[in-house]
Amino acid sequence: MSLDPRTPVLIGAGQVNQRSEDADTEPVDLMAQAAREAADPRVLAALDSIRVVNLLSWRYRDPGLLLGQRIGAPGVATQYTGIGGNTPQSLVNQTCLDIQQGRADLVLLAGGETWRTRMRLRARGIRPDWTRQDESVPVPPGAGSDVPMSGPAEDRIGLDRPSFVYPMFEEALRIAGGESIEDHRRRIGDLWARFSAVAAANPNAWVRESLTAEQICEVGPDNRMISWPYPKLMNSNNMVDQSAAVVLCSAEKAEYLQIPRDQWVFPHAGTDSHDTYSIAERDELHRSPAIRIGGARVLELAGIGLDDIDHVDVYSCFPSAVQVAARELGLALGDADRPLTVTGGLTFAGGPWNNYVMHSIATMAHRLRENPGSHGLITANGGYLTKHSFGVYSAAPPAAAFRWEDVQEAVDREPTRTALAQWEGIGAVESWTTPYDRDGNPEKAFLTVRTPDDARVLAVVSDADEAAATVAGDIAGAAVRVHADGTATFGSTSAR
Repeated sequence: MSLDPRTPVLIGAGQVNQRSEDADTEPVDLMAQAAREAADPRVLAALDSIRVVNLLSWRYRDPGLLLGQRIGAPGVATQYTGIGGNTPQSLVNQTCLDIQQGRADLVLLAGGETWRTRMRLRARGIRPDWTRQDESVPVPPGAGSDVPMSGPAEDRIGLDRPSFVYPMFEEALRIAGGESIEDHRRRIGDLWARFSAVAAANPNAWVRESLTAEQICEVGPDNRMISWPYPKLMNSNNMVDQSAAVVLCSAEKAEYLQIPRDQWVFPHAGTDSHDTYSIAERDELHRSPAIRIGGARVLELAGIGLDDIDHVDVYSCFPSAVQVAARELGLALGDADRPLTVTGGLTFAGGPWNNYVMHSIATMAHRLRENPGSHGLITANGGYLTKHSFGVYSAAPPAAAFRWEDVQEAVDREPTRTALAQWEGIGAVESWTTPYDRDGNPEKAFLTVRTPDDARVLAVVSDADEAAATVAGDIAGAAVRVHADGTATFGSTSAR
């Protein structure tokens, strides 16, 4: 089969872990290391574009500009993404379209965080002497393209971080499945132990020790409860210094650069979409229409079925994200022949903020090169199960051209729920989570409450004693009084 010269192809991937306790490496230098792992100097010198995933460890106006200078590609076109774990796969999708349509020819995608180093220095009262770009440096295209991640219902009670929201999805999953608290704890512990085992075999993972389900679930000094029901080892691990980069180009350019064919990996198809930005407006907290529709459509665009997928990496910031995605996609949670991760996930492989999926793409590329006839599926998630991106890859060329679709129109036809920013009355607990302080004590509880007319209101239990009661038993369906200021009290009501 003849190959269209504009066919997008991934020709290189690099990953770097910096483990030194004495390191003072800034993010752009770690990205330069990953870029050199991904491609040799002559390829890097031929780049026409550098596109960087938004980073949190340090503020650059245009990190791609600095990266190009460090790797011998000064003056190339640059982009800088908005925030979200979906951005690496979305970046691949857009880059493939640009290559296919002649807007780019040889592109480096990179991201990296030195958050561990930054926090270590901050603990010593040191502000690092890293590169600063003044206001004369133009902000490149793509920067600032973020979307709202909450609405008035979330903002008024301070429901403002992933470690609060994903545990609420987890309780919704448990309740929908009719599980007891103990059976559920054991099941998600087993799920995360399987992810840990994959990380132990991944040379690029941050945590290479295979942990048991009990080690992951057992609360202790090194595994404190963060927000019920998740202890530390069920949270994304952003305390890492990690970088990953991939190189994409046209097939014509790959031939010109004499890249061996056994190094080529083809993106076959991609999709993008988002669920409602306000979690209070989602029809069900344990479902994701955007994952269901986007995941099904990317397989259709690639011309394959789910059974044709040999390798999967499901975005894994928290166990609930994996379970929701697997169920919407039709993937078995415990399939030993097709694990749900190729890296080990954000807890164990490492969760460098927005750039984890660049690591999963790099790892998937390696896996596909080892198994040339196989297919891989990447899922990417930003926000609170909000923004989603999908990609199908193979070392074998696609039967047709790379195809991409924004499936938002179909997602927007899905039902949503009325969210009340302010409401007063007695409702029933739909789901909840209970954040703990560093001394191991419940400090408050966030609730999603169904009103008598089946709308949803978000509330917070601010009394520490009442918050402690939310983890003493199963309060699903309990009657709760919501006050006009967004606080909630149980008073004399009891769980049903």
